[in-house]
Amino acid sequence: MIRISLFLLILFSILASGCGFDLDSNAVESNVQSMPNDFNFSVQFGVNRRNEINTFEDKVTKDLIENGTATTKIALTDEEMAMVYQKMKDIIIIERKELIPKTNCMKEPHEEDEWNIRINGKTITLSISGAYCEPTTDATQLIELRNYVFNIVKNKVEYKELPASKGGYE
Repeated sequence: MIRISLFLLILFSILASGCGFDLDSNAVESNVQSMPNDFNFSVQFGVNRRNEINTFEDKVTKDLIENGTATTKIALTDEEMAMVYQKMKDIIIIERKELIPKTNCMKEPHEEDEWNIRINGKTITLSISGAYCEPTTDATQLIELRNYVFNIVKNKVEYKELPASKGGYE
C-alpha cells in the first residue's frame, strides 16, 4: 500500500509540474501577444526634426540636408513592432518623463526628437531637445530607443535606396 501511495505521489508530482510548465509557457506567449492592436508611433528627429519614422503611415523621411528630404514607404514587421513595444514597456513609456535637465551648458546646432505613440487608444507625446550637454536619464532612454528603431530602418533595402545626404549642419 505504501508503494502505491508513493507511486501516486510521484505521478501526481510529475503531472503537476508538467501543468505548471504549460502555464508558464502560456504566460510568456500572452506577454509577447500583449502588444495592443492599435500600437503605432512616429518619431521625428535630427536637426529641425527633418527625419521621421512613422508606423501610422508606414513611411520614413530622410534629411538630405542641402537637398531637402526624401520619403519612402517602409513598414516595420510585426516582430519588429513587438520588439519596439517591448523596449517601450521596459522604459515604462506611459509614465511621466523628466526630459529637461538642470542646464549647465547648451550646444548648437542640436537635434530634437518628438515622439507620438498610440497605445490602447491613448496618445503619448514626448519632446526631447538635444541642446542640453547632459540629458536626463529619461531623455537618454528615449534617444537610445530612437537609435534602436533607426537602426532597424537603416538596414531595410528601401532606406538604403534613398539618396545620400549632402552637406552638414554647423
